[in-house]
Amino acid sequence: PWCTVHFSGMKIRIKPKFQDFLGGKIPSLTHQERERLFDEMTSSSDKETTFGFVLRVLHASEISRNMLRKDPYNLNLMSHDAAIEMIEAILEKGIEIDTCYIDTVGIAEHYRRKLERCFQSRGIQFVVEKKADDKYAVCSAASILAKVTRDRMLDSWKFSESRFEPVNGKHFGSGYPSDPKCKDWTEKNLTDPVFCFPDLVRFSWGPAKVGVEKNGVKVEWEADDEDEDGEQLKLSTFFKSNKHVSKKQRFGYFEENDLNDVSRIFQITE
Repeated sequence: PWCTVHFSGMKIRIKPKFQDFLGGKIPSLTHQERERLFDEMTSSSDKETTFGFVLRVLHASEISRNMLRKDPYNLNLMSHDAAIEMIEAILEKGIEIDTCYIDTVGIAEHYRRKLERCFQSRGIQFVVEKKADDKYAVCSAASILAKVTRDRMLDSWKFSESRFEPVNGKHFGSGYPSDPKCKDWTEKNLTDPVFCFPDLVRFSWGPAKVGVEKNGVKVEWEADDEDEDGEQLKLSTFFKSNKHVSKKQRFGYFEENDLNDVSRIFQITE
């Protein structure tokens, strides 16, 4: 989604009644059904049916920074690393993992081999498959834990932009491109021509990029280390006399207003 992404996993134990109920039904569960199951799974006081779980939250701003940097760190890799972090967190607690079921992101076989390399000395069997939350109750439960946590986080969300007042409040839908509510909220809340969206929005998300390009202020960056021909200066240039060095292009504003570098500063006293 364009807002926040949550990864959850490593349920230690699964209640039999959830195992019977969850298999194959995750996509059709309503918001109310997920909330009810979440409460049931996390409120048991019976030691025989209690379990532990781990959440790794990826904020929209973290995803944007990673995907829009010079060497993009894509969402698949972030997902892989999040799963690895959660497994490591469980192992550090002294809990042994026999089998780990994971809903794949990317090519399942490549992902499985990556996990086996990371934990080759731990003897963990990895089951990595597409739509694992439809096949395995442990993945179904993890999916519910993640979705409900995400929904509750968004319901209580406090915008970091102190003066930002969202149009349509927090009715931003599911956060997926196919959701009309999500697209409508995004379009109406591009209220700042410079910074565009609040940091709840993933700037690397396709519709967000389109919105920025269409309604944001156009910015042209001029590199300081380029000459008039747009080429980087060669190292040999620095060993030649000044007359052979191309004059570095100045910012248009300084040329138009005939502004030069400050060479002397005067203090005026009365």
